[in-house]
Amino acid sequence: MPAQKTTKAKRPNNRYVIDVSAPADDKIFDVAAFEKFLHDRIKVAGRTNNLTEQVTISRDGNKAIIVEAKIDFSKRYLKYLTKKFLKKHNLRDWL
Repeated sequence: MPAQKTTKAKRPNNRYVIDVSAPADDKIFDVAAFEKFLHDRIKVAGRTNNLTEQVTISRDGNKAIIVEAKIDFSKRYLKYLTKKFLKKHNLRDWL
């Protein structure tokens, strides 16, 4: 009987970079406010403010917001939250 190979379930490592350099350079987009909005609104296991070590959000100056997730995380959800932020600050028509 051949030896069985055991496979570990790989943990998904998702890294998304949201480029905000153009609107931030034009001074129409507050990067710090957007980062705080993502911290407050991203849901993990159906609850907000439950990021812990599973999802990390960092800022690269005024160039980009980096979201790294060690769980299943969709790009579409980030697009949804970004559009929600833009609509809240009346920037949706401009960007």
